[in-house]
Amino acid sequence: MRPQLSDEVAVVLRGRIMSGELRPGARIRLEEVAEQLGVSITPVREALLTLRGEDMVELEPRKGYVVAPLSEQDVVDLFRLQGDIAGELAARVAERITAGQRDELALADRALQRAIRSRKSDEIEQLEYAFHRTVNRMAQARKLSWFLHVATRYTPARFYAADPGWRDAVRVEHEALLAAFAAGDPEAARATMARHFTDGADLLVKHLRGQGIWD
Repeated sequence: MRPQLSDEVAVVLRGRIMSGELRPGARIRLEEVAEQLGVSITPVREALLTLRGEDMVELEPRKGYVVAPLSEQDVVDLFRLQGDIAGELAARVAERITAGQRDELALADRALQRAIRSRKSDEIEQLEYAFHRTVNRMAQARKLSWFLHVATRYTPARFYAADPGWRDAVRVEHEALLAAFAAGDPEAARATMARHFTDGADLLVKHLRGQGIWD
């Protein structure tokens, strides 16, 4: 078994939980997940152990793994944390970014915008991640970037990449972020990046309400 296979399963299950496909209290059957993903039961079991440690699932007697409670405030808190960390990293980039780095980000953003215009969800997901990873690398804050990486595990990237409203917002927010970097304005960069995440929280909360998750 590939060492990262259980991590890949965990990513899929996190996305299903955070997007409301798997609701709080829903039972997760190992055999069904294994069949759906084309893997053996072992990586599914390991993924569920990981998710249990993250309070994403619970192990109940005679029932097995079930999705843990997820409140509206939980969603807001997760994204606020992400926005706070990402905003700090963006502010640090604005203070020290070079012309070459601005060009690198502009190139990455153009690739993302082409994917958005083509509505290629998988490519959008990958390029959006790559853009933000580049920003975080430029901040030269290894530990803070690591904390952000952990926090963003809970972002259902596929859900966002498929949403037309989110795709439109990305264009506007990236333009504002690149402008803040060009102006060397750390507070504008901080606010723009934080808003990117809080807007994401609003969108996800609205979606989950529509799914009846908290009815």
